[in-house]
Amino acid sequence: MNVIKLLAVFLLSAAGRLTWAQTPERYTCHRAGTPVRIDGRIDDAAWAKAPWTGWFVDIQGPSMPAPRFRTRVKMLWDDEYVYVAAELEEPDVWATLTEHDAVIFHDNDFEVFLNPSGDGHNYFEFEINALNTSWDLFLAKPYREGGKADNSWEIPGLRTAVHVDGTLNDPGDRDRGWTVEMAFPWSAFGSRAPVQRPNAGDEWRVNFSRVEWRTKVENGKYVKPAGEKEDNWVWSPQGVINMHVPERWGYVRFGE
Repeated sequence: MNVIKLLAVFLLSAAGRLTWAQTPERYTCHRAGTPVRIDGRIDDAAWAKAPWTGWFVDIQGPSMPAPRFRTRVKMLWDDEYVYVAAELEEPDVWATLTEHDAVIFHDNDFEVFLNPSGDGHNYFEFEINALNTSWDLFLAKPYREGGKADNSWEIPGLRTAVHVDGTLNDPGDRDRGWTVEMAFPWSAFGSRAPVQRPNAGDEWRVNFSRVEWRTKVENGKYVKPAGEKEDNWVWSPQGVINMHVPERWGYVRFGE
């Protein structure tokens, strides 16, 4: 009987692993046909022909409850930059952190993960909140392999902007959300890894994440209830609550 029980446990475990055989998301990043204006609004002509990704899902996968608010992303590239634009639905836009390289996901945030080599090593992470405060870091390998965050990596020439469709940090009204634009210069990555501007047809492993906290209002301010867990919503699901599994990120192909 014990052998049968052990076999059943093994089969259930194997089934769980097989269940996660989900195909990573894919996206074609087109070349920008006109200059990209970085003002946080995603409304200039350059973005018009860039497709949106699908709506984000729970980090563990589509079998989990759908996110409470919608999120999606666009990308473009040219000779100088790779561009990312995100649209985040949010009825209560708030942010508190103003210091660069603070732990931005303690606020609601949007996150970008870039692995140019595609091998799960030498990857870059960028987080931003609705105050346009950012955190940039580099990992030579994932944390589970003994990797450590290199917070000294900075992005010379980075351009970012946030637009709030509503009123920031005001519980007295209902907001519609916030949008963010980012322009990462190709030259920014070379200080940590041999990254060059891609050619048409090249692929990077990429993922996008959104951290969302439940809040309540106290004394006219948004606060996070003690012990409340954050939501993690992503473009290409991870299967686990951990963004640092780069082999489960999506594929971005650089198009003409």
